[in-house]
Amino acid sequence: MSSLVTKFSNTYAGSHHRDHGSTTIFGFWLYLMTDCILFASIFAVYAVLVNNIADGPSGRDIFELPYVLGETAMLLFSSIIYGLAMLAFDRGNKKSVLGWLALTFLLGLGFITMEIKEFYLLISEGYGPHCSGFLSAFFTLLGTHGLHITAGLLWMAVMIYQVNKHGLTNTNNTRLSCLSLFWHFLDVIWICIFTIVYLMGAM
Repeated sequence: MSSLVTKFSNTYAGSHHRDHGSTTIFGFWLYLMTDCILFASIFAVYAVLVNNIADGPSGRDIFELPYVLGETAMLLFSSIIYGLAMLAFDRGNKKSVLGWLALTFLLGLGFITMEIKEFYLLISEGYGPHCSGFLSAFFTLLGTHGLHITAGLLWMAVMIYQVNKHGLTNTNNTRLSCLSLFWHFLDVIWICIFTIVYLMGAM
């Protein structure tokens, strides 16, 4: 009888956690939808202001596509690596999870470093956000994305610590799944930025 009660309790606890994890992930999807509206609004502002260059430069004057391609490759590759971390989690390989997460973090850090360098070079050449409507919208759009990447990196650093300390728990699985959604979402946003801002702007 005692073993039956224990088995029932364990089954209930597992089912309860799965329900809680599903609710958490669903709630995070709702958050991503609001973030999608935020980026859509900034993209709309950019579309309105892209030709308002005043006496400043246009996109084709300041964009360096090879440099941005490097940024893009780094971020997209980090997304693939994160996927490998989740696969390792499913296999129960803690060491691989930590390794893949650390590599994802380094690639994301490399991306944000390159973006900060791009901003620094533009501002040092006198092409800051105050120069024109186009540059204001450009810095706002990329800056908002960059802040999201920075938040994702902080979240990832916390998860590396949590996995290292507590192991491959159900709670960590839910948190890493939410972070996965967030990271892949930022990749999609960057593809839109690369296409609309850089490729179309360089024409």
